[in-house]
Amino acid sequence: MYVRFQATDANRRGTFPGVFALVNGLASAGRLTPEQESFRRSSYDWYDANLVNPSHVDPTVYDRELHPGAEAWFKASARAHVERVGGHLEILELHRVGCEAIWSADPGEVIYEDDHQVVVVPRVP
Repeated sequence: MYVRFQATDANRRGTFPGVFALVNGLASAGRLTPEQESFRRSSYDWYDANLVNPSHVDPTVYDRELHPGAEAWFKASARAHVERVGGHLEILELHRVGCEAIWSADPGEVIYEDDHQVVVVPRVP
């Protein structure tokens, strides 16, 4: 089983950004409080130390032409990683940015996998 935390509404490109992109968008717009920004930075430091960046293993994994719609999903077994998302969800809720957890046993064609996550290309219905 896999989980992805994504926007409840599509963006201008018709995609549903993930939780980290949503929080980064708030940070880029200067909308985070100093405490929220501190949390974001310390949380990202933890993820950098405890999660492989798929792009560092395969620079083409998020290439839009090769892998259209590629998106990362946590494995359900990656409990520490999934639990840490809670703070990000709190920030989004305070800023009234909709985000939801999507669970799936088969989120798409796996193009990258490690102990904690997969990157998939969603199947076209």
